[in-house]
Amino acid sequence: LACHVAPDGDALGSMLALHHALRRAGRRSIASFPEPFVVADHYRGLPGLDTLVPSHSFPSEPDVMVTFDCGSLGRLGELETAAKGAGELVVIDHHVSNERYGSINVVDPAAAASGVVVRRLLDRMDLPLDRDSATCLYVALVCDTGRFQYEATDTAVFTLAAELAAFGLPIADLSRQLFEEHSFAYLGLLAEVLARTELRTDVGLVWTSVGQADLVRHGVAYEEVEGLIDVVRRAREAEVACVLKEADDGAWRVSLRSLGAVDVCRIATDHGGGGHRFAAGFTSDEPADVVIASIA
Repeated sequence: LACHVAPDGDALGSMLALHHALRRAGRRSIASFPEPFVVADHYRGLPGLDTLVPSHSFPSEPDVMVTFDCGSLGRLGELETAAKGAGELVVIDHHVSNERYGSINVVDPAAAASGVVVRRLLDRMDLPLDRDSATCLYVALVCDTGRFQYEATDTAVFTLAAELAAFGLPIADLSRQLFEEHSFAYLGLLAEVLARTELRTDVGLVWTSVGQADLVRHGVAYEEVEGLIDVVRRAREAEVACVLKEADDGAWRVSLRSLGAVDVCRIATDHGGGGHRFAAGFTSDEPADVVIASIA
């Protein structure tokens, strides 16, 4: 089992949910994601993180490999080699931009999260839920629906949430860890980044950037700024919000959010990335101002 580089809640939650179910059923299951092998602290409530292995311990030619929430082989980093060497490659995803690179592609763009697809798969495989799997699926669901705020939130989402919550999940603790808790140092970084946020009223764009120098100066880990886009997108004057985050390799990880009139998935796809109409992203080696000019 493998999910994309710099995994978010849906990627980790989806993968770990099936990981728990398979191991409970006595199946040999190995789960990993590409370097840097670091999980953001706000995902610490996910059970099973201690069972993940670094990519160098992953089989080079697995009999069956399953990827989660990963739109392309390139998002697997060094695990792309294992994917190409797998006897069967199963792709589980909900991104409309998914490249269908598997021998079996289970891709449902109508699903609110990859975790929704995994829940259906567990039923098809007659693998029952337990509290650990339910917790992981809940994190996947709540993260990719933006706490049940995004467009994909429908009655099926709430039905699944009710099923998962019935396992006595620590919902209040998870919500605080996932969305509300940050280090004090992050608040200083946030103040600086917001102070230089720019609003382009001519094109309805609000954007800002976080460089490696910012992270070092404030003592904040790269993984902690994942949710910055959710603060920037609150500007009501903008149709599209954009945050550029500089990774340790110097490349910009670009996050895009739209209110709906602009399909940011098309923008991301044009830049070699992908996602959904309302939320997408890509990676660029160009300077920040060049990236913004290409978007605007």
